[in-house]
Amino acid sequence: MTDLPVVGAALPLNQFIEMRDVMFGHDRDLELQDFHNPQLLDSDYGALVARAKAALTGYGGRHGIHGPFWDLPLATWDPQIRGVIHDRMFKALGICEALGSTHMVVHSPYLEWDHRNIMHYPNAKEGIFERFQETMAPVVKRAEEVGTTLVLENIGDIDPHFRVELAASLGSDALQISVDTGHAHYANGACGAPPVDYYIKAAGDRLQHVHLQDADGYADRHWALGEGTIRWDAVFRAIGQLNSKPRLIIEVYGDQSVARSIAYLQNKGLAQ
Repeated sequence: MTDLPVVGAALPLNQFIEMRDVMFGHDRDLELQDFHNPQLLDSDYGALVARAKAALTGYGGRHGIHGPFWDLPLATWDPQIRGVIHDRMFKALGICEALGSTHMVVHSPYLEWDHRNIMHYPNAKEGIFERFQETMAPVVKRAEEVGTTLVLENIGDIDPHFRVELAASLGSDALQISVDTGHAHYANGACGAPPVDYYIKAAGDRLQHVHLQDADGYADRHWALGEGTIRWDAVFRAIGQLNSKPRLIIEVYGDQSVARSIAYLQNKGLAQ
């Protein structure tokens, strides 16, 4: 049991405080879910940061935040939208700096539409890379200064290799890869993408973060692990072949879903 990976959780601050014994007991990795909201980022969020910092006192797990993502296409054509993205990302990285957080999730800009049309339009791939680099270069530089690793999460990605190549194009250790198992399962079931474990294998040791959620291959369910149709044995076999020791973050809905997910993995002998 002690050789098995320890899973963490994505939680709002209040739930982290409620689950203190579970999270502190194994120093489970944490992802705070309070700081991606644009309304919050336009408010005086200092008191919330102070509460979070106090709650993290004595915590030994790795911790980070889910970064802003609503209506923020990271390969935008529009320079004014790029300015909004920078505002949101710099604020979120400032929160990471204040908390000592060492990861922040950001969302892939590569959509199913891009995948279907990338060979149709001239220089479409090059254009995505150029716009992503222009948008993210200053964000990555700031992440380097803060000591936070940005992890690029698959959303509508059908090709699991494209996002890996996109992140690598900025040439910084501060931009790495995240895999969301439910998003990958949706892409597999609804769009003909490879299965979830292939996303893990495609990322290789650039994989620093995994969102663990179960689903049915039709939608982004965020069910407790074991409630959907993801082949968890294959997923954890693929994770076990990595040297990068990614943060394994349960990201599910429902009050007891984290505890049920941990119990499911323990009963299957996959994690603790």
